[in-house]
Amino acid sequence: MAIDDNEIYEVFAVDPNRGFRMLMTAYGKPIYAYVRRLVVGHDDAEDVCQEIFIRVFRNWKKFKRESALSTWIYKIATREAVRFLHKQAEKGRLEASSAEEVQRLEAPEYVDYDDVLAVKFQRAIQTLTEKQRLVFNLRYYDELEYAEISRILECPENTLKVHYHHAKEKIKEYIIKN
Repeated sequence: MAIDDNEIYEVFAVDPNRGFRMLMTAYGKPIYAYVRRLVVGHDDAEDVCQEIFIRVFRNWKKFKRESALSTWIYKIATREAVRFLHKQAEKGRLEASSAEEVQRLEAPEYVDYDDVLAVKFQRAIQTLTEKQRLVFNLRYYDELEYAEISRILECPENTLKVHYHHAKEKIKEYIIKN
């Protein structure tokens, strides 16, 4: 049974620890999967997720419910993942080739290494620009509507559609050429 966001709000109001556990049950796995696709490494994704949920807990009272809970959490997740990637780039840790990035996908449930097309697909995603990767992941994997992605990334829907289109074309081109 899925946990309803309203139930999370109600429980959080009377028992923040229990409410937070409910929130983690509802959003822990999808946020981890989203962050993992962005930062690639399992350990890095776990570290980023820990920071995300610390921020969610600390800022719970600031959440005005002007958007869906998922939108708010994905927005925090996106900011934290991008912040992590920028810090890594500053340290020079993200100079690896797309092949090396795919090799960092440690968990077998992430990529079936025996499936050549799946590996090519992941390599292709690594070649996308940051914005294209964000939009592609939210749309393709998380199956979010452009309106929600627009709220998460604070970007016009039409711009997101262009990024998604370009991402799909780059992925197709990469798979065909490689």
